[in-house]
Amino acid sequence: MYDNMYASEMNSGPGIVFWIFYYALIIFMIVVMWKIFVKAGKPGWGCIIPIYSIILVLEITDRPIWWIILWFFFSPIMYIIFCLDIAKAFRKGTGFGIGLILLPFIFFPILAFDSSEYQETVHIENQPL
Repeated sequence: MYDNMYASEMNSGPGIVFWIFYYALIIFMIVVMWKIFVKAGKPGWGCIIPIYSIILVLEITDRPIWWIILWFFFSPIMYIIFCLDIAKAFRKGTGFGIGLILLPFIFFPILAFDSSEYQETVHIENQPL
């Protein structure tokens, strides 16, 4: 009688294999984002600081700093815009940007470890006449 009463409690949560996979995935994505930030000329450690990482992404995508306010209110929409802009900043097409949006665990590592280079955008108003 007592054996069946406690059996459901022992199997109620995720197992150790889940937690090992979960933390390995987190560490892997930190390494991936670190590498992307370094490729863009930003400090790699910035990817682990929450607000600062958004500021660095704004710099990488050449967006104004006040867009951080938009990030807090419209984060799903801003995520889509940032993924498309990150793809463009590394000379990738819109298809790759859509891959970053839909399959980030595949396309962000591709971006981090391929031979693509960061292309800093230059605005027309900053160019000499």
